[in-house]
Parts: sequence; structure tokens; C-alpha cells
Amino acid sequence: MSSIVTAWTIGRRRHGPTLPALLCLGLSVGLRTQVQAGAPPKPTIWAEPGSVVPSGSPVTIWCQGPLGAQEFHLDKEGSSVPWDRQKPLEPGDKAKFSIPQMTEQHAGRYWCYYFRGNCWSELSDRLELVVTGSHGKPSLSALPSPVVTLGGNVILQCGSRQGFNRFLLTKEGENKSSRTLDGQWSPDGQTQALFPVGPVSPGHKWMFRCYGFNRDTPWVWSAPSDPLELLVSGLSGKPSLLIPQGPVVTSGQNLTLQCRCDMGYARFALSKEGGRDLPQRPAWRAQGGLSQADFPLGPVGTVHGGRYRCYGGHGLSSEWSAPSDPLELLVAGWLRDRPSLSARPGPSVAPGENVTLLCQSGDWTDTFLLSQEGAAHRPLRLRAQDQGGRFQAEFSLSPVSSAHGGTYRCYRTLSTEPHLLSRPSEPLELQVSGAADSISPPQNKPDPKSGDSDLCALTPDYTVQNLIRMGFAGSVLVLLGVLLYQARHDRERSQDTAWN
Repeated sequence: MSSIVTAWTIGRRRHGPTLPALLCLGLSVGLRTQVQAGAPPKPTIWAEPGSVVPSGSPVTIWCQGPLGAQEFHLDKEGSSVPWDRQKPLEPGDKAKFSIPQMTEQHAGRYWCYYFRGNCWSELSDRLELVVTGSHGKPSLSALPSPVVTLGGNVILQCGSRQGFNRFLLTKEGENKSSRTLDGQWSPDGQTQALFPVGPVSPGHKWMFRCYGFNRDTPWVWSAPSDPLELLVSGLSGKPSLLIPQGPVVTSGQNLTLQCRCDMGYARFALSKEGGRDLPQRPAWRAQGGLSQADFPLGPVGTVHGGRYRCYGGHGLSSEWSAPSDPLELLVAGWLRDRPSLSARPGPSVAPGENVTLLCQSGDWTDTFLLSQEGAAHRPLRLRAQDQGGRFQAEFSLSPVSSAHGGTYRCYRTLSTEPHLLSRPSEPLELQVSGAADSISPPQNKPDPKSGDSDLCALTPDYTVQNLIRMGFAGSVLVLLGVLLYQARHDRERSQDTAWN
């Protein structure tokens, strides 16, 4: 019998699961009991804690069949002998195969079978055991942004400089799934794969990781990428984003961005255009009942220049508000040579007159910016004009009102790096002197583009309500006037009657 079993064990690696059935068609050496036709049912195989195992971690392979199995065997594709064999554990229907430390040699395709009575079972389904961490992790980013409008689509880019020719994207959480794509060379010298995702919907997390590997070693993967969570936006009113220091920040200065709203959000997220990170902060109750979160960015560097938005969220879901209006952060000090700033006809003007602030530089530049200290609006931006090798821009402030008075500075910048500015010019004090303005000065209302609005976009507009109240008050006054007139008229009539 042992010789037959040995021959069958070798044969099954060559011919697959057909021999067990032949063995059980009455072939029994030295036994009077005839075995019924058909092999025992195939067992079930699985891995704990899972089939994707970090390098060096333990993993257990389980093989389970019916009660009465006498011995379980585990085979690995490419091995000429059984990889392992175990007696069944109580109550006698499954065996345990342990791998104390996962390595590349353990990665591959496995199957198991068992012996019961005079027959070997059918082979189990294949178990693919993967080892991760043999190579460095790839990067995973969302194009154009990890914030996706409800119902929208996004491209997830998995890339590495280690030359992988295959990439796998996994979606984590309740609805687990995975996709594999061939890697393509990109212009920046890395291989990458672009995975389309969408349309996104609310109700569950959109959390992803990716791995890189090669076709000739399909069960040896890289370490997983950092997790990437997509935020589904557009489900509620937008918050406001502002910079307490103003939109122009000096390089090296500590910076904090504030996201706030009156809708009672529990947390906020900050997004930078073209950035990969989405820092989140719990909300706290600010003055006036607003919920707010502060995002300290630390000492400002060139990487901080750009356009930002923020989002509000309730609870721990991936569902977020509509985005705030964009806020542009300008970093000064990137270009060392500062421009000059002057006023024409002069820095002292009367209300209603015209004045031009002239920003000039002898160094090549294509754009100038003019900022007013303490102003709510964004800096003014003009294209530079080349005047015989000297570059300049003329900022016209006409007609002048008291609101134009204050301290001005100008900066130069390049269109290739529009958020990185030069050192500021020397300050220029514009004085508006003389009689009271005949022209109403512009109101210092928050500019929604600068992120200075404190209330959410869904805050009610009270203009109509105020008009209704004023109309009601006017009606009451008219009614009181009618009543007073009537009372006076009645008194005069009574007096006339008494006189007569």
C-alpha cells in the first residue's frame, strides 16, 4: 500500500487530481473491502491572519476536511516533495501548518489534501501566499486632488523608482477589492500605473494602498504605500479659510491657517492644490459660536506657497462639506533683489484726486504685486512692462478715498512661480488729507476670495428679512399716525358740539 501511495503522490504532481478517483475505483491491495467509486471531497484551505503577510511575520495555513481524515498534506508549487504533513487536530477534521517567519521562499501557491480510509482526497483550491516588504514602498497620490466632488471621478497614481513592472491597488474597509495594472515608464524616470476610481459616493470610507512587484515574482511585493483616503465633498455648506497674518508671509515666519464655520462641524481638513497630504484637525468652539480648527504650518518655506481650501466634516465618515473659497498664500523673500515703490504725483493727496503707485526693478521680472497693510482684499497683480531694460508696473488708485490711505509695499515675482515673491520694497505711506470725502469710501467688507468671511456659505441672507421688518415698522407708524389723526379729529368734533 505504501508503494502505491508514494507512486500516487508523485503522479498527482504530474497529472493533477485525476489519480485519486482511479485509486478509489476498487483498487485495494491486501484488503477485501471494496472502496466505493469517487475520491473524498476536497478540503478547504486558508491563511491566518491573511494571505498577504509582511516579511518576518508569522502566518498559519489551515486545511480542513471531513471528520475521520488520517493525515493532511500541504504542497507548494515548484516543490518535488510534500511541503509539510500533519496529523489532524481534535476533533479530527483539520490540520495546522505554521510558518514562524514569512520570507520570499515561503511566498507562492499552495494546496492541501488528506488521506481517509483507502483514498486520498481531491486537491483543495489554490492559496496564494504573498510576502510584502521585500522592496521599498511606492508612492500613492490622487490626480488632481484627493478631494472629490460627490459623484466625481479621480485617478490614483502609484509610482516607484525601483523599476516595478506591475502595480496593485487595494481598497480597504468594508468593500475590499483590488486591481492590478502593468507599470509604465513616466517622464520623471519612475514606473507607475494610473488607476481610475469613481464615481465616488457617500456612506463608506474610500481608503487605498498600493504595492509594486515584478511579473517573474508575482507573490513578492513591495512594502505598502502610505494610505490615501479620498474625501467626498459637496454634502453641506462650505466653511471659510483665512490667514490671520495676511496673504503675504515672509519666509521663515511661523504661519497658522484657520478654517471656521457656524454649522457646528466636528472636524476640518486642509487641502493644498497639487499637494498629497490632507491634514485634519478636530474643531473647537471659537468666539461667536463658530466651530474652528487651526492648521499650524510652522516656519514658512517655498513649499508652502500655493492655493489652499478647507472642508468641514461631521463624525468619522469620508463625507465632507463643499470646499471653502480658495485662499492664496504668497511667500516673500524667495527673490532677494527688492523692487522700489514710489507715488505720482506724490504720497500726499486729497480725496477725489488721482494717484499712481509705481513699482520698478532693474532685475528681470514679469509680474509685480502691490499690497496694502491691513487690507482685506488680495494684493493687486500686474504684468511688468519693459522700459529700456527697467521693468515696472503702474497701479492706479483713482479716485482716491480715505480707504486708500495706509502703508503699501510691492513685490516682484515670476509667472513660473506665482506664489513665491521677492523681498518687499521699502514701505510707502500714502496720506489722504483734506476735507471729508464727497465720495463714499468703500466698505471694508470681507472678501470671499481672501477667506475672510466668518460665516458658512449657507448662512441665511438677512437682507430680505430686514426689508420685511422695516416695511412692518413703517406700516405700524402709518397706522399710529392714522389713529392719532382720528383721535384728534374726534376731539375737535366733540369740542365743536359742546360750543354749539
